[in-house]
Amino acid sequence: MAHHGRAGVASWGSMEIVPYSGELDLELPPVDVKRQDSLYRDATMPAHADLHGQESWVRTLRLAFQCVGILYADLGTSPLYVYANTFKYGASNHHPDDVLGVLSIIIYSFILFTMIKIVFIALYANDEGDGGTFALYSLISRYAKVCLIPNQQAEDELVSRRSRHRANPSATLRRAQWMKNLLETSKAAKISLFFLTILATALAISDCMLTPPISVLAAVNGLKLRAPHLTTDQTVWITVGILVVFFSVQRFGTDKIGYTFAPVVFMWLLLMAGIGIYNMVKYDIGTLKAFNAKYIIDYFRRNKKKGWVSLGEILLCFTGTEALFADLGYFSIRSIQLSFTFGLLPSVLLTYIGQAAYLRKHMNMPDISNVFFNSIPSSLFWPTFVLALITSVIGSQAMVSCAFATMSHLQALNCFPRVKILHTSRRYSGQLYIPEVNIFLCISACVVTLSFRTTGFIAKAHEICVVLVMVITTLLMTIVMLLVWKVNIWWIAIFFVVFMSTESVYTAAVLYKFTHGPYVPLAMSAVLMLIMIVWHYVHVKRYKYELEHTVSRDEVKDLLEHRDLKRVPGLGLFYTELVQGIPPIFPHLIEKIPTVHSVIVFITVKHLPIPHVDVSERFLFRQVEPKQFMVFRCVARYGYRDRLEMANEFVKVLVEYLQYYVRDLNLYGVGDEPLKIIFHSARGDSFSWERKPSGHAIYAEEMLTPAQSFSELAMHPVSMSSRLAHFQTGKMNLEEMLKIEEDQKIIQREVDNGVIYIVGESEVVAKPHSSLFKKIVVNYIYSFLRKNSRNGEKMLSIPRGQLLKVGITYEI
Repeated sequence: MAHHGRAGVASWGSMEIVPYSGELDLELPPVDVKRQDSLYRDATMPAHADLHGQESWVRTLRLAFQCVGILYADLGTSPLYVYANTFKYGASNHHPDDVLGVLSIIIYSFILFTMIKIVFIALYANDEGDGGTFALYSLISRYAKVCLIPNQQAEDELVSRRSRHRANPSATLRRAQWMKNLLETSKAAKISLFFLTILATALAISDCMLTPPISVLAAVNGLKLRAPHLTTDQTVWITVGILVVFFSVQRFGTDKIGYTFAPVVFMWLLLMAGIGIYNMVKYDIGTLKAFNAKYIIDYFRRNKKKGWVSLGEILLCFTGTEALFADLGYFSIRSIQLSFTFGLLPSVLLTYIGQAAYLRKHMNMPDISNVFFNSIPSSLFWPTFVLALITSVIGSQAMVSCAFATMSHLQALNCFPRVKILHTSRRYSGQLYIPEVNIFLCISACVVTLSFRTTGFIAKAHEICVVLVMVITTLLMTIVMLLVWKVNIWWIAIFFVVFMSTESVYTAAVLYKFTHGPYVPLAMSAVLMLIMIVWHYVHVKRYKYELEHTVSRDEVKDLLEHRDLKRVPGLGLFYTELVQGIPPIFPHLIEKIPTVHSVIVFITVKHLPIPHVDVSERFLFRQVEPKQFMVFRCVARYGYRDRLEMANEFVKVLVEYLQYYVRDLNLYGVGDEPLKIIFHSARGDSFSWERKPSGHAIYAEEMLTPAQSFSELAMHPVSMSSRLAHFQTGKMNLEEMLKIEEDQKIIQREVDNGVIYIVGESEVVAKPHSSLFKKIVVNYIYSFLRKNSRNGEKMLSIPRGQLLKVGITYEI
């Protein structure tokens, strides 16, 4: 068994195997691991992960340049509407220092929530380079069994036991173990964690409907300064036209869009910084006093409740922060930190400072809805307007990319109906395009624009999405600190107290204004959550039903040995979601059509809670008894960022690793003689497997992975010769070698005879005695979603001429 290229030594009889080696101080007693009717899965240790912290500076600078075009346009265009919404009733009824108070809140909120929390803390809580709330959930699920789908096996404990049995666990490890036990043993904790995750996910997707309208509409409104006759209806329809064009270019991919947009956004940030300096010097250099936090205290002392309520508008200064975190999979930590610190941060802060200086000299201005465009020099109006308009359109890109990444996560973890996911970049696998989501966002954004018509109403709806995602991210980050990072409790306490207290103040201010109209995002989030919950609930119920009705070994043997069963030439690939046992649809097929192929492989395409799985560790096999019938079970493991191959390509790789498995099984196999696993305490963290007279066993096919196939050992002549000597000592004779060759020839011959893909079409209905609510959920809502989602064969790119569908109905 190989993990991440780490090396240790394990002895098995007279053979040597190269398995795991870590850096843990362990002293473990012998562990008897029972054989389970399942396949080995190591979801907690992805192999050959492409960690983003190890890229070259050339790649970092390239990605940092793209960051400007994809991530920062939304944050960079927030100055268009923050002051306009904060002082929406005019600045004349405010104290002049109230502008400094608002500016001070903007400065420290932007630094605290965007820079410190996200860019320099949360980005490190990534799931092998992937960010966002769903990635946090995936990361947690790798350290604790919080997944609601019962597809974990006893063999998973081989990794986790090594990290649990320390002789003298520290306080941080005890707290991590306490958190792990709480999440694993409490069903309420599992459900709550899942609920928070899908709530944040639904809010993030809903936010994607609001960012394009508010950004573009705010820029288009600037035209009224040069064209006063322009009506609201005209600005709204101009905005809709721009949004349609924007969403229509998404199919070209983030990579091309990033390089196209980056120079524009870069020029915008430079222009904003220059105008900010100009306004600060011309109107009031004293606005720099806003870096003194006492102006925040004075602002709340003067305005009391009104000042607290205004936080709902002020938080618009860091909209787009959640997308910055979610879009980490498109870029890297270092590239984001570099471009943020030296690009976005100074530019945005200078813009806010310059606008504040202008406002302090124009407190009696009757209409400040276009305060941004009023504050720029008249000679720069048209260049600034054009750049603002283009950058506002680009600002939507971060949220759209966030929606694509989030939907990819939902698909992989069976929380959403199937949609088509296209990978738009060969260089960066995380860059996606989902046509269905793109069309949905385009229609939704246009409807929001036509319905709300002004940035003020859209801003109210925008606020609640931003603040609730912030709070949920803080909660999940705290769990990550306890369970995964295992940092000092005082740092965890400081993080939680600082961010939860400040975010709670913002949340209360937003919820206070709930009756004024932020219904749209919550309503849309409720619909999305309903879809996620229903789809996931039925999926879990269906999986449990199949698990409870798996076909036993004796039944499989009877089916295969039945005299009426005919064997036809070819390879049959039988797709199932079960990783444990033979699915109940198999005897149903034989009952209707008493014919099976000469070689059968039960395929389970399994998405692990990690971004990527290396192809060398993708396939796990087991042969089904009796062996002469050439029936195998296989789990094909993918990360939620991995692309599913075309059917022909998939079969080619599958057969290659099946050949390795047949060879390794015969070379390493020890029959039915049980084994005992012993963990040693060396710094190398080695194992040894010993024969045991009686009891349960770990079979060879359960312990070996393709990454350690015999073919790879052949690459090292010295190791190869030593292993052959061991095989000779173990009485490996010519007859057995010929049997390996014959089995491999049979497999290849049947592949040449033709491949048939067998896909089960299982219809799920509620039991007759179920409640009315359950019948509505299962028989109507889920049935509607399933019929209107992409079929499994389309997701797997199966040729129609080689497809055989088998229908069955489950009552849950």
